[in-house]
Amino acid sequence: MAMTLLADNTADTTDLTSVEFTSGIDSTYKLYIFKFIDINPATVYVNFTVQMDTSAGSSYNTTITSTQFGTHHKEGGGGTGLNYQTGQDQAQGTAFQYLQWGLDNASDASLVGELHLFNPSSTTYVKHFYSTTQQMGPYDDPISDYRSLEAFTAGYFNTTSALTKIQFKMSSGNFDGTIKMYGVG
Repeated sequence: MAMTLLADNTADTTDLTSVEFTSGIDSTYKLYIFKFIDINPATVYVNFTVQMDTSAGSSYNTTITSTQFGTHHKEGGGGTGLNYQTGQDQAQGTAFQYLQWGLDNASDASLVGELHLFNPSSTTYVKHFYSTTQQMGPYDDPISDYRSLEAFTAGYFNTTSALTKIQFKMSSGNFDGTIKMYGVG
């Protein structure tokens, strides 16, 4: 299947509080992929999040059921892990969904990854998604060592209304980087 670039949001400085795609999510494609490239927050130890809304809405509070787990390996070689992240999942919640947690704002730290969104224009089914993100970031708060951290997030937006808008933001503060939206079909 061919991927078609539909939109590209890039910020060269830490001046974005959020990235929104408010057009282009429609019945043209059954699969949308969002790619995150060198996302770097202005504030240390924040979380990268997502939420969706309908064309009539502006509140970004669609009900989500989700799950998340993560893997990590410390730079110093002192620890590895695979953990279910109970604080990052939702059970019929309306908060912004964590895609990655504990980001660092160091000049060499960033997040990369992607989110797959299935059939957001359906008025019959819920809207399934999954995301994989990777970061170089702090191991603890306060920072004691750096790690490679990969997060796996999956779930669904529990609505049969068509979803046409998506917003990505940090749990606090601004960020820079690139988010690209592709239609697949």
